[in-house]
Amino acid sequence: QVQLVESGGGLVQAGDSLRLSCVASELTFSNYAVGWFRQAPGKEREFVATIMWSTGSARSEDSVKGRFTIARDNAKNTVYLQMNSLKPEDTAVYYCAASRGSYLPTSSQTYNYWGRGTQVTVSS
Repeated sequence: QVQLVESGGGLVQAGDSLRLSCVASELTFSNYAVGWFRQAPGKEREFVATIMWSTGSARSEDSVKGRFTIARDNAKNTVYLQMNSLKPEDTAVYYCAASRGSYLPTSSQTYNYWGRGTQVTVSS
């Protein structure tokens, strides 16, 4: 059974950094786009960033550009989301997801597999 497991969330202060990790079991990312989404209380899930495993091409949402970086480690079959200069509005549950067959997808509907999420809380 395919599982995506996120880790690295926590409670930090504004301006701090966190690195989220996403590891897959029973799935090799080689033919997938792997993305990060987030959902704040009372809000819809929104796209954060995605990366094509095969090429390393990436795309991110405008509000996180210059602060968040998505990267992959082939040897560890792991995708990371490095989050710097965190703001209180970044507070959300962050989800990892994998999409097969789409190029840098931003819609959650194109993703086939999802993790359970990791909480990120940024205090002011």
